[in-house]
Amino acid sequence: MSLNDLWFVLIAVLWCGYFLLEGFDFGVGILLPVLGRDDTERRVLINTVGPVWDGNEVWLLVAGGATFAAFPMWYATLFSGFYLPLLMILVALIIRAVAFEYRGKRPDAAWRRRWDWCITAGSAVPALLWGVAFGNIVRGVAIDAHEHYTGGFFALLNPYALLGGLTTLTVFTLHGAVFLALRTLGDVRERARRTAARLAPVAIVVAGCFLLWTELHHGKAAAAALALVAAAGLVGTLVANLRGREGWAFLGTAVAIVATTVTLFTTLYPNVMPSTTSAAYDLTIHNASSSHYTLQIMSVVAVVFTPLVLLYQGWTYWVFRKRIGVSDIPVDTPSTVGHAA
Repeated sequence: MSLNDLWFVLIAVLWCGYFLLEGFDFGVGILLPVLGRDDTERRVLINTVGPVWDGNEVWLLVAGGATFAAFPMWYATLFSGFYLPLLMILVALIIRAVAFEYRGKRPDAAWRRRWDWCITAGSAVPALLWGVAFGNIVRGVAIDAHEHYTGGFFALLNPYALLGGLTTLTVFTLHGAVFLALRTLGDVRERARRTAARLAPVAIVVAGCFLLWTELHHGKAAAAALALVAAAGLVGTLVANLRGREGWAFLGTAVAIVATTVTLFTTLYPNVMPSTTSAAYDLTIHNASSSHYTLQIMSVVAVVFTPLVLLYQGWTYWVFRKRIGVSDIPVDTPSTVGHAA
């Protein structure tokens, strides 16, 4: 395996980690007004992701940084061509981050409702647009001989990419529902399980159509096998959730998200950004990469620091593994305002 191949695989792993971990964050935010019937229940939902959501976003930062360093032409074409949707994702993530921090600063109900809707919107927009973005990357976009994107914003809103957006939106929402069923107690837990039972068939149909379309268009055997694994994960989630096996249900959505992401990268390889203008203008792991020396230095850094990051994040999840319920949320007092979620 060449260093170009290695870094393509590592970037795929980073995106798998981001979608796996940030996916349930997005799902919790989307379901906030659905499962939280009062402020205390909404605080329960927020506190399930409160200790980890910002750490989960590190995977996105590292994926973007690795793309910039390993495949600078891919990064340049992607961020210039997808400027508007990526800006929308960035603004949504900023609004969501501010909402997490500010909703607990005042006990006023209207204040908290406004920030809660910011959390929901800031979760739904990236959940949708990441699927649209990756759908376009796999499908291909108009790239000229100078490696410039020549299409417009509305060219990105094609049926295949929009179906990709609906796939990530529904699967992430399902992922959030089974995560909440796994991490909460009482009525919130039961509502999360019922919601997951309703969402799972929708996710199976939408994701199945997207993966089938991908396979019919590209026809790679390895990608087809991975797509079947993703479908099995979603079916397993439905069955496990109906049987009250919340841990297995969460594992099912995790498998589905990782398998779907790997399917897209397998379909893409060895391209990193195909051109619909001419195959001669495709960006590949070879013509879009940094120098061999740069990839060598990056590989050494990755070997040293990646295990440390994984150990720290794993420790964080272990520390905050306990289920929480309404009884765990303190009553607002002057001393708790600004500290409780």
